[in-house]
Amino acid sequence: MRIAAGADHGGFAVKQAVVRHLRAQGHEVVDMGTDSGELSVDYPVYGHRVAELVAAGDVERGVLVCGTGLGICMAANRHKGVRAADCTTPYLAEMARRHNDANVLCLGGRLLSDDEAWAIVEVWLATPFEGGRHQQRVQLLDEGGAA
Repeated sequence: MRIAAGADHGGFAVKQAVVRHLRAQGHEVVDMGTDSGELSVDYPVYGHRVAELVAAGDVERGVLVCGTGLGICMAANRHKGVRAADCTTPYLAEMARRHNDANVLCLGGRLLSDDEAWAIVEVWLATPFEGGRHQQRVQLLDEGGAA
């Protein structure tokens, strides 16, 4: 699978660990930065970079990391066709995929260890979208309107 990854300074270390795991499993990773945890950078820049690739169909999915996952998730969700979910547990990642067809996973680099983050990513990658009754809800998300 082709996956874009991005992070601000608060998520840099976790992003690096996730990228290593993804590549070790044979995924093609497009790393959109940041390239260091030393300097403070603006999370929206990296959220937008990854979301643009997902929205354009240049990658199948995206993984974003900032301190809590919240800000970078808000940035990504500004893009039509992007369904970003901030997940702190494997169960949330499973449900984000199964019921919401989340195509961008957001993580909190200050909340999760590398191992915890990878456990969440693994479940998110392995879980298919259930469709069915959830399809209409996802379509409403993508259209930005009500039924």
